[in-house]
Amino acid sequence: MTDAQYLAWLKSSGAIRCILVEALVSVNGVETTRYLSSANFVSRPTDTPPHQAYLSIVAGGVTISERMSIDGSASLTWGDIELGNEDGSRDNWLNDVWKNRPIAIYSGDARWPRSDFRLIFLGTIADFQSRERGVLNISLGDKLQRLNTPMTENRLGGLTENKDRLRPLCFGECHNIEPLLLNPATLTYQVHDGPIERIIEVRDNGVPVNFTADLNAGTFKLATQPAGLITVSVQGDKTGGVWRYTVSSLITHIVTTYGKPVDRFSAADLDMGSFTPFESAHQQPIGLYLPERTNILQACSDLASSLGAQILMSPEGRLRIVKIQLPALGTPTPVGMSEMVERTLQVADRPAVAASVKIGYCKNWTVQTNLQSGIPEQHKNLFALEWLTTTATNQTTAAKYRLAIEPVQKDTLLLREAEAIAEAARELALWQTQRTVYTYSATPALMLEPLGGAQILSNPRFGLGVGVPGQIVSISRDWLACRTKFEVLT
Repeated sequence: MTDAQYLAWLKSSGAIRCILVEALVSVNGVETTRYLSSANFVSRPTDTPPHQAYLSIVAGGVTISERMSIDGSASLTWGDIELGNEDGSRDNWLNDVWKNRPIAIYSGDARWPRSDFRLIFLGTIADFQSRERGVLNISLGDKLQRLNTPMTENRLGGLTENKDRLRPLCFGECHNIEPLLLNPATLTYQVHDGPIERIIEVRDNGVPVNFTADLNAGTFKLATQPAGLITVSVQGDKTGGVWRYTVSSLITHIVTTYGKPVDRFSAADLDMGSFTPFESAHQQPIGLYLPERTNILQACSDLASSLGAQILMSPEGRLRIVKIQLPALGTPTPVGMSEMVERTLQVADRPAVAASVKIGYCKNWTVQTNLQSGIPEQHKNLFALEWLTTTATNQTTAAKYRLAIEPVQKDTLLLREAEAIAEAARELALWQTQRTVYTYSATPALMLEPLGGAQILSNPRFGLGVGVPGQIVSISRDWLACRTKFEVLT
């Protein structure tokens, strides 16, 4: 069924809307799928599974929400499903284990075969409880929760003082990191737990020294006993013979390679329709070093935010990378009074105006002050700084809004000055004028609009009479009522 056919059905007055819920639950230690619905439904002999009767107890609350964060932090999709339990016959379900189990939700017509229903949510169960006497509640969480796990738990081991240290991870190009001493007897150090592209330089108290690299192991050996602190500049992870240094390539690699195998994403879990064009448009080199415990979600969020982007899950359970930008990418959807529910349009937010943006880049991963070695003074000054910085300022905006021009520094994983300057200019252009977030409820015609998509809002209120372009930053879809609430940044 095409999108156009599905939308036509959503708008049809003759539709018999039905929600199907398939939830995995541990019942007395046995993993069991519970088949639930909002209307009487039995799958057909040709469906998978065949002849499956769905328990018609979905009473309401089938609302799926998505949100982009204005500040770039990751947002989790959420929702809540209400199950009827007025007679208490399903009280014992509270004794089952629902949490962190997969759940799939489908929308369609009670007269359709199961195969024609459309997947509207694929995620996990965040909780199962009863908020009212006659109701049970399934709280939903999206698959980003699977990334809320450590990148690695590989410890050095052995008998050295570093035995309980995690083996470090290095991605892209990182400057002046402090490696992990593996073997004091052989002066062997590790910069990455696996193969790497290159060790650029090893320094002893800032002075370059000789070394022998083992790129396949991510290690090097010193030729002589060090006099002070050893640091190294590295081009890191080269799993599978490929050195990755861009945001998109690193995120897709990390989520499919690191963390516990059971939690890793597969290629099918990635929305390459967002990652591929992002990769083409953003070739800026990046550097990320992780000597201590770090969650995958945090690492990926730090990578994406370096370019003003964020990662999130689509309702269908695929990881996306999106960027708040105006104009938004794609062909905008015209939204006028006929698409808005009457008297629902209002102002939801007025984000702060910025007169200046300061970007930190080319991180020095080991700050060293008061170096006494005989290196040039300008090198000593660089080793004493954690970040190089660049600032973009609009004096007209500063005067107009009476704003300070010394902003809070935004740290990124960018390496080159020209690209940091470009990112500062991009963010300033976005926020140097007053932006507005409008909210409204929409008719079924807009049920399939994507988060991050482009719209043109037209309405007699709030200066939208001539049509104003915007980007969808929040969607809340009620699949039983067939209504959608939007927030649009203009």
